[in-house]
Amino acid sequence: MEKSRHRQQFAFSLLLSLWLPCCLAQTTPSNATERLKVRLSGYPRKHNEGRVELFYKGEWGTICDDDFSIANANVLCRQLGFVSGQGKRKIWLDNVLCSGGEKSIEFCKSRGWGNSDCTHDEDAGVVCKDERIPGFVDSNVIDVDENRIEEVRLRSVVAMSRKKLPVTEGVVEVKYKDGWAQICDLGWTIKNTHVVCGMLGFPHERKVNKNFYKLYLDRQKNHFHIHSVACTGTEIHLAACPLEYSKRNATFTCEGGMAAVVSCMPGPLFMQNNGLKKKPKISSTVRLKGGARLGEGRVEVLKDNEWGTVCDDRWNLQSASVVCRELGFGSAKEALTGARMGQGMGPIYMNEVKCLGQEKSIWNCPFKNITSEDCQHSEDAAVRCNLPYMGFENSIRLTGGRTRYEGRVELLSSDSNGTQSWGLVCGESWSTKEAMVACRQLGLGYANQGLQETWYWDSSNVTDMIMSGVKCTGNEMSLSQCQHHKTVSCQKAAAKFAAGVICSDTASDLVLHAPLVQQTVYIEDRPLHMLYCAAEEDCLSKSAAKANWPYGHRRLLRFSSQIHNIGRADFKPKAGRHSWIWHACHGHYHSMNIFTHYDLMNANGTKVAEGHKASFCLEDSDCQEGVSKRYECANFGDQGITVGCWDLYRHDIDCQWIDITDVRPGNYILQIVINPNNEVAESDFTNNAMKCNCKYDGHRIWLHNCHIGDAFSEEAERRFEKYPGQLNNQIP
Repeated sequence: MEKSRHRQQFAFSLLLSLWLPCCLAQTTPSNATERLKVRLSGYPRKHNEGRVELFYKGEWGTICDDDFSIANANVLCRQLGFVSGQGKRKIWLDNVLCSGGEKSIEFCKSRGWGNSDCTHDEDAGVVCKDERIPGFVDSNVIDVDENRIEEVRLRSVVAMSRKKLPVTEGVVEVKYKDGWAQICDLGWTIKNTHVVCGMLGFPHERKVNKNFYKLYLDRQKNHFHIHSVACTGTEIHLAACPLEYSKRNATFTCEGGMAAVVSCMPGPLFMQNNGLKKKPKISSTVRLKGGARLGEGRVEVLKDNEWGTVCDDRWNLQSASVVCRELGFGSAKEALTGARMGQGMGPIYMNEVKCLGQEKSIWNCPFKNITSEDCQHSEDAAVRCNLPYMGFENSIRLTGGRTRYEGRVELLSSDSNGTQSWGLVCGESWSTKEAMVACRQLGLGYANQGLQETWYWDSSNVTDMIMSGVKCTGNEMSLSQCQHHKTVSCQKAAAKFAAGVICSDTASDLVLHAPLVQQTVYIEDRPLHMLYCAAEEDCLSKSAAKANWPYGHRRLLRFSSQIHNIGRADFKPKAGRHSWIWHACHGHYHSMNIFTHYDLMNANGTKVAEGHKASFCLEDSDCQEGVSKRYECANFGDQGITVGCWDLYRHDIDCQWIDITDVRPGNYILQIVINPNNEVAESDFTNNAMKCNCKYDGHRIWLHNCHIGDAFSEEAERRFEKYPGQLNNQIP
């Protein structure tokens, strides 16, 4: 009965933070010459889950789940998780009891090595939070080392530089016990500096004036913990470099040397006014898409003026670091596989990328061109890059929310005397884009909602409005970088009208399938007597009101729309079903007043005709293999679009058109925008628009160059805008 209870407890997935201080480091190993290794096993499994296996006395074995608790998992967990499957190896440990602070699993109480009454259907496993500890080098096997370097910093010795962020130059220090220790610079090379700068979020290194620092450091008491560092320059962390530690409880004197000092070159996004005449450029042929934070996202590369993705076969930290550095960030913190930053929609250009780590661009790395059989977008590669520490999160907080992901936004400000205090943000004009920046600054992922009233989160005594008129593009790192009033001007200045946010680890991402629009376009002259419901829902141009109803017709530009959710969360209407509006004419509920805009524009960008479509039925029309439908409109069902599914609006349904009755023959641009008011939060709004070149001769219509708004290069987009139109229906 007792064993059954423990098994039931363990069956729950354990979502654990990888920032826990468990290094799986052994401090008094049973065999002083043998180092414990830990790995994940089991198939199929995700990268961050699996059966826990230990390497002991030359053999891999498992841990029995008897007494396995959250404290045990705190000690073991790096990237681990519970999956089905039985081990075929020795069971090394049973009845493991950890307090949670041990540095190694073998320091926890147990029945001893190899002493177990378990079978392999009781093997222990855990699911860990999908984020790595700094310094984690190998993708699976953890080679336990008590001296493991996890935290590295630059300590500035120049008074003025201490106040400026990011710190780009200073003494290299590593976290040691409860303090910081230095590195002896004997044998220190520029390659070591390259690795350290990459860890700290900088793409390049600079020469440093050692003589200046020597005068200062000679007067300081240093504790040298590391010496003889010999990086090759391609490592992504100092822990991966050959190096030596000082002996236990002994201080290495570093005779003939001094504490290692480095100077790093920040990327363009993090540069202050440092006197450089020419800022370094970042790559224009590589970009990151779909990430919540700066420096993370799905890797996309530009080829023949069209953006495409990279397949994750053999995707590793070296290749990811090349991408990060060419974009102006440091080395890669993580090389992500399995479309963990959402799926792309365009071509897949690269597979089995094999960078060595010193390349200037991913395009300089060996790779394979692929076919559709090799890879799918479910295998799109992504990265998380190391960024310089800017401290933006210290000047913002949320109060009053039920969880740390929601609440009223409060900002820290200083008066003329340097006194700091918290204040509120005016809720007027506050929208999803401002919320995106706030959540990014907080380090809480994507914005789920931006709220203009927060009376229900009134738990703080902060009442002063200190910022108003905030207008963000959505790409800023902090709210202070957004446009805002120089002097606070807020009509509703009461605290209950302060801005608030709800943040989320995941978000949806809607993309229109452009080729289908191009393939299905046609013109229909539809009799007025068949358009009463459409007129009621305002789907016709204004001139229709002056028509001689029910006689005559309207000329409609018709096409199908297939809207995919390629994000990592379901797309659901902002309004709950209690507030959906019933439309008796068509016999359905509207869950969003405006779901898509359909516009026909001339060369100057002026609308010559438009259509607007309410989301009268957001549902899963179909899904990719392995994904089940969740949303169906019938019988007042839940509305939404599941991740990996799409909603199809066929060309033959009402309002799936633009009324072009009054449009003259000519060359135009057809534009379709999904979620145009950003009413529902998404991870990426730049791909919500689709454009096509359009030729209308008064009788027939042709579309050409249909593409998502961010699918082309800037050069190709300029050519698209200048497109003269087709002379016939032959696509060149």
